[in-house]
Amino acid sequence: MSSAVQELHAALASELQRHVLGAEAVLRALTIALVARGHVLVQGVPGLGKTLLAKSLAALLGGEFKRIQGTADLMPSDITGVHVYDESRAAFVFRAGPIFADVVLVDEINRAGPKTQSALLEAMEERQVSVEREVFALPRDFLVIATQNPREFEGTYPLPESQLDRFMLRVNVSYPARELEAQILERYGSRMAAHPLPTHRAVDCELLDAARAQAESLHVATALSEYVLALARLSREHPRIALGLSTRGALALVRAARIAAALRGAEFVSPDDVKEVAAWVMAHRLIPTPEAALEGASDVDLVRSLLSDTPVPR
Repeated sequence: MSSAVQELHAALASELQRHVLGAEAVLRALTIALVARGHVLVQGVPGLGKTLLAKSLAALLGGEFKRIQGTADLMPSDITGVHVYDESRAAFVFRAGPIFADVVLVDEINRAGPKTQSALLEAMEERQVSVEREVFALPRDFLVIATQNPREFEGTYPLPESQLDRFMLRVNVSYPARELEAQILERYGSRMAAHPLPTHRAVDCELLDAARAQAESLHVATALSEYVLALARLSREHPRIALGLSTRGALALVRAARIAAALRGAEFVSPDDVKEVAAWVMAHRLIPTPEAALEGASDVDLVRSLLSDTPVPR
């Protein structure tokens, strides 16, 4: 008998596969983020279906979808909203920005300037927006999916560490395999119109709440918590890492491991669950030293090194 988390993932997978091909790994990460109330950073070159995936997910959740396109001239008020004068009321009223949606896609976030990127900090962490001393609550299941191009692309600004730490997971998307790309061309190559989106809701609030309750009920042994702490400690002391895992990152690692365990139908979290989600949770939070960067060490390589150097509890 499947659990609530497994039912949620199966419902999303069965519908998304009709519209987006080859997104199994990203879908698993999105399921984890959705249950954990986290946000996802999707990294990859343009044209790999990241926008289509976010739109399809919003449709399946039955929520409102908004898209923010990152550009150099994008201002914080373009995201949060602004007060405008209403002549009929003879007063200023707040006109909400695109951040007020259930699923928000921030496309090419690293093409926006650091000041604009920081406008997302409060929304992502506290699920509210403060504008001119007024506080506005965001939707119940508010989810940010941001995409970024590789750093070496022209016109990009690296995300500050505080912004990266707000993303629970980062998923790298690469070019599809030849066979999969052939399927995409065969399915959509003859259509002149845009890709169709799901037309009905696949996940209700009750199932989502049940999945969250199940993840919270899973047992986390003291030894497993010590294992996560050991990974965090080693990342902060590692000679090739300039900035290690934060406390927020350690919490995200435990929460993501809980949901990974629920996805396999377990009643407790194991070190293998931590290892499965470690690269998603940790890699974007680790800053290599200049020496390590010159040697070509990637953040994912650093995560693998930490996992191999940290003893696994029984």
